[in-house]
Amino acid sequence: SSNIWTADMLTKVMVYFHAQEVMFTLSSLQMSIKSYLKNLLYQPRQLLSEFQQLDQQQFQTAMKYLFSSRKDHLEMGNIILDWDKTREKIFQSPGVNRTLFLITLDKCFLALSALDCVDILSQLLRVSAVNYLQPDVIGSLPNVLQEDAFRNLSTLFKDLYDKTSANTQRALYGWMKQILQKSYNMSGFNESASWVSADNLWILGRYMVHLPLEEILKISLNEIRLFISYDNATKQLDTVYDITPELAQAFLERINASGFDMRNTSTIYRQDRFSSSCLLVCFYDDMEQMDAAVARALLHQMIKCNQLRGFQAEVQKLKSQLLNIAMQNQTLNDILGSLSDAVVGLTSSQLESLSPEAVHNAIATLNQVSGWAKSQVMILSSKYLSYEKVLSFYNVSQMGALVTGISTQSFYSMNPKELSQIIQGTTSQYLSDLSPAQQQGILRKIAESGDFSSSVKDIQGAFFKEISLSDLWKETGYNSSMMKEKELRRSQALYLYELLSKKNYPVDLLSTGQLVKGVTCQLIESMGTDFFLNTFKFFEKNLHLLSPYQINCLAWKFWKVSNASVPPFLLLVLPIEYLEYVSGPLCVPFIESLGRTEMDLLNPSLHKKNAVLQKVQECLNGSIADEYDVDLLGNLICHLPPAFLHGRMSLKAMATALHQFKLCQQLSHEQKTEIKYKLLELYGPPNNWTAETTLDVGPFIALLSKGELNILAEKFPDIILQRAKTIGLISSAEELLSTVFESVSNATANIESSLTRPDCLGTRAPSSDEIIKLAEANVFWSVQELKCMDAGTFDKNVELLGTVSGFNSSQLIALKEKAKQV
Repeated sequence: SSNIWTADMLTKVMVYFHAQEVMFTLSSLQMSIKSYLKNLLYQPRQLLSEFQQLDQQQFQTAMKYLFSSRKDHLEMGNIILDWDKTREKIFQSPGVNRTLFLITLDKCFLALSALDCVDILSQLLRVSAVNYLQPDVIGSLPNVLQEDAFRNLSTLFKDLYDKTSANTQRALYGWMKQILQKSYNMSGFNESASWVSADNLWILGRYMVHLPLEEILKISLNEIRLFISYDNATKQLDTVYDITPELAQAFLERINASGFDMRNTSTIYRQDRFSSSCLLVCFYDDMEQMDAAVARALLHQMIKCNQLRGFQAEVQKLKSQLLNIAMQNQTLNDILGSLSDAVVGLTSSQLESLSPEAVHNAIATLNQVSGWAKSQVMILSSKYLSYEKVLSFYNVSQMGALVTGISTQSFYSMNPKELSQIIQGTTSQYLSDLSPAQQQGILRKIAESGDFSSSVKDIQGAFFKEISLSDLWKETGYNSSMMKEKELRRSQALYLYELLSKKNYPVDLLSTGQLVKGVTCQLIESMGTDFFLNTFKFFEKNLHLLSPYQINCLAWKFWKVSNASVPPFLLLVLPIEYLEYVSGPLCVPFIESLGRTEMDLLNPSLHKKNAVLQKVQECLNGSIADEYDVDLLGNLICHLPPAFLHGRMSLKAMATALHQFKLCQQLSHEQKTEIKYKLLELYGPPNNWTAETTLDVGPFIALLSKGELNILAEKFPDIILQRAKTIGLISSAEELLSTVFESVSNATANIESSLTRPDCLGTRAPSSDEIIKLAEANVFWSVQELKCMDAGTFDKNVELLGTVSGFNSSQLIALKEKAKQV
């Protein structure tokens, strides 16, 4: 109610109940209210219905208490509710959050200010945008908004771009376009001109990639000039990771036509206004009469191009062309430091030709580059260290990712104090990338120096796991706060927990996370009831760190001290007969608890797992009816049997479940097959699919038939190529990889081997472009085609070919012989 509760009003309520011959006490009324609120948390559909029946004033009050009130307690006369705790439970429930999202769209903009409603939507969508923002919901967004509210809401959608499906992104673009067009037309501008003004382009942000090609080419040159004068224009264009070459070149064409000279090096490097360092430069294609200085400047700006979603073969080709121009009348030694991350494209033989001095002089560039192959790292590290002569903290700290190329012996030969500085300095971020031998070389030298105790506290992350127990035993001065950034082996955790428990409170030890590995069943058994119940949250939070034995001990301990409040997911650990306790009102918390937990962490037997899944199906009344059931299931959806998915899941639920299915790690072939049929039922045959649907189906594309894949490869070759690269070699992906190989091969079918050997005449040979595009699909090259590969192509792509896991022995022999020739 919107009325103020008073003791007098409460008395009137009690009088009313008594008049109706309903015997209530204040205590029983308080319990009824608490029970009502608790039941609503487990019945989000009912909660939606309750909200829909509120009048405007009641709705305003409800939203105030949910989103604006700072009250810890809700007072209704003499009845006091713990509102802070209730609100916390509300926002932890996916189903309740969905209800709040839907009711906000339905009623909020009519009852509250638009800015307040946008703020509420922001809080809700940051919980689970991908599940709530489905394309059909976008139609419920208001199509008339105040300017400030629209800008705030569009900013929210830009922030959530990567968390939404491709179909949702397209729908949100349509909504933004509708409002922007309406505003543009009301301003009285020329109807034949494009509605895409500089300001509208800025508001669209990443959604600009959904602009049609013809719309981009209509954008006024004055608006383009105005847009690139904005302070953050480059920053915005740096985020269009999913732009296509065609759209990027259309934008570049308008930018160049507006008078912005992409060939002027002073313009390229200009930082105060628009800079060509935005991702559009990744698709620059005007190479005629370009000089070396411009090529080097463009290469410097292309360092972000590896963030693009796809088109890496085109980027590598452009970098290679610019590299050739940049090296005109110059030696590689002279310009190494000005090539930015294009240096990753240099072959091993080119790197071998570098002088140690050139590598030393270019180290400031080389240490920032990512994507090095192991052989490249070893060559460059060797060159750099041969110039430095003596390995010190300073020159190691200059190497960045190249530090992994330092040999174990070289680390061991260093001064122990300087090694200790490496552990503490910026280079420490690369220590986990070192091999176990390299890590042991560092640790052994420090331990032998007698200065290990001062260094051990600075060893962070997984590197700490390499410290032997004997070294830990030798040292003293450990405390609980030192353990928070370290990963521990179970044996280390056992020793350290026992050691630290002598001088630290158990709560401080458990709160570190990793030390829970060292809690024995004997310790769990000896915990007092209150202490156990208050600290159980630390075990629950770190379930992934616990052994099945520890989890089993926790389950029995909880059952022993408080079987009425045992967390439902622990019933999976207890004997099957304990599942009989789950029924009626316990069903929802049982499924919700399991859905938040990764079932495999609990290590149930197959018989027990099947019994649990049978109980889940019973609790769902034999079906997954809608998105609320999907919210409730959470991770549990990954374990549902194929037959249940086949006949018991509605298409409405499937639309929401797709994202959750894509997160599943170990779906069986039978489960995937049922998901495929559901997707075909939901979206229709692939010849009707849009580019957005093809993107949203994601890894399940690999389950389609060869004929269906051919249709998609013809319609959306770039999307299919991108998807094949992320899937890799799995048995179900063979048809997809074969389709990709045929698609790429057919596009370059006329390229023949440059080798003059008689056995290579008429044989097409793999090109660099093809090898980069194909990735794992390179397995479909014949042995003869691999034999006829150009030596330069092999040298340039040997590392990439080395990552292909599906080559058979004949192909590997052919590649081995090619390596010997090169």
